[in-house]
Amino acid sequence: MSYRPVAASLICLALVGCQGSNPYVASALPIPPAPAHAANTFDASAYPEANRDYAHYRSWSWRNGQLPDGSSIADPAQLAEAVSNALDQHGLRPSREQPADLQVSASLSVEKRLRQVREDDYPYGGYGYSGYGYGHHGGYGMYTSVPIVRTYEIEVLVVRLHLFDASNGQAVWSASAEAANPSSERGRADAVRSAINKALEGYPPS
Repeated sequence: MSYRPVAASLICLALVGCQGSNPYVASALPIPPAPAHAANTFDASAYPEANRDYAHYRSWSWRNGQLPDGSSIADPAQLAEAVSNALDQHGLRPSREQPADLQVSASLSVEKRLRQVREDDYPYGGYGYSGYGYGHHGGYGMYTSVPIVRTYEIEVLVVRLHLFDASNGQAVWSASAEAANPSSERGRADAVRSAINKALEGYPPS
């Protein structure tokens, strides 16, 4: 039996089917018009921010006219004086009459931290004894140190500083730093100043 006539018949049927009507019809719908306000809308997030000129900032004032939040360690007036002295070292002067270039907010809190200390001064060792035939041999083993890790909970002073552009209220810089919380009042005052200076080490950013 020859399969050629059968194959030829199947090819013809396939060609006839291809010439039939196609149920899928291409169509193009018009693009809907843009909203009326689209032409006047500016999306700032679509553009990279220009390099900020920190040399422009020369003066500052407290944000919303409020002194920084103090704590039991230092009252707002003491913290405000410490922040003002630190800003002065970075060329920022308190605004007297004219509007300030920067607005500053600061806060001081006491927080707890966990510290781990590794102690290696605990030796471990022993001595050994072995026998060989009818004789014997004794001696001391090697001493090694066994590390011991101890965990302590301590209190630290945490200072947080935020600087805002006074013209538009945009945040331009922020930082935080901490210092150990001493037991004496004088030591705490020194720790607060140290934390503030540490927080401002990165201003202005390079």
